[in-house]
Amino acid sequence: MVIANAYHLYLRPGIEAIAQMGGLHRFMGWDRPLFTDSGGFQAFSMGGLRKVKEEGLLFRSHIDGSEHFFTPEKAIECQTALGADLITCLDECIPYGADEPTTRAAMERTHRWARRCQETHSRADQALFAIIQGGHSEGLRRQSAEFLVPMGFFGYAIGGLSVGEPKDVMYRLAGFTANLIPEGKLRYLMGVGSPEDLVECVARGLDLFDCALPTRVARNGGLYTRRGRIDVTAAVFRDRAGPVEEGCDCYTCQHFSAAYIHHLFRARELLAYRLATIHNLSFYQRLMEEMRRAVLNGSFEELRARFHQMYVPVEEETRLAQRKRRQEHSPDRDKEEGA
Repeated sequence: MVIANAYHLYLRPGIEAIAQMGGLHRFMGWDRPLFTDSGGFQAFSMGGLRKVKEEGLLFRSHIDGSEHFFTPEKAIECQTALGADLITCLDECIPYGADEPTTRAAMERTHRWARRCQETHSRADQALFAIIQGGHSEGLRRQSAEFLVPMGFFGYAIGGLSVGEPKDVMYRLAGFTANLIPEGKLRYLMGVGSPEDLVECVARGLDLFDCALPTRVARNGGLYTRRGRIDVTAAVFRDRAGPVEEGCDCYTCQHFSAAYIHHLFRARELLAYRLATIHNLSFYQRLMEEMRRAVLNGSFEELRARFHQMYVPVEEETRLAQRKRRQEHSPDRDKEEGA
């Protein structure tokens, strides 16, 4: 499945232009499932460029500074015109550390917007997801689920996590909220995450994920292996004749040496970013396929234990330093992705 963002498509090339081309599937040449995010998180990440009102989100384009207003109704109308298979309600996302009154107000506004989205939703061939909010409070998360679940949405997304909180807090709240969603309803954790996040959140009952991390780190030379993430721009890979990872079946590893990928990055050749992205997406897809099989055959806990025995996550201090470096080198792209 591919997720596309209504905020970015609204700004460029424009919803009407895509609709005239026959919808998003035809526009991008993708005949498999498409998911669209309403754009609420991107508007949240704009910081001072946006203002939340009861009617909707007022924001300025990060492209040209022009002013726009997104209501819940407009968010659904845009996604309807795009023709995605799964679409999402507009919600209000808040930063980690917000106080209880702020968190509650945002949650309740998200509920009111969800009702307006549901009333606007008209295409039977589009599945609508509501977004459970409530910040980092279990009590508010429970209230949010108790409000949204009886409304009978196709699936439920968990928003407002992975916004700066420690991982153990994210894992606890993701699992807690997943347990509030009835069996048979898809559980979608938004904006997550790293390989270890995926393993731990599948263990807690989550089904769907989206994250720019594998492509974002790929552009900076970060490549995933079963033993952890490597920096292929490091000198140790200059003379590495073998692939990035032995046994990997991706196009990159089947055709090119680690030394060649290292060279491409050092020379700043555009092919470096493409080949690194192919490798990382293949790694993620393979990991998810393995977890799905393990869930179905009852061996997930064995897979989980094996993963943690081999995989070494990036240390928190290193991760934050790399994130800062990425933002310094490509601030516009990271802002667009909500980094």
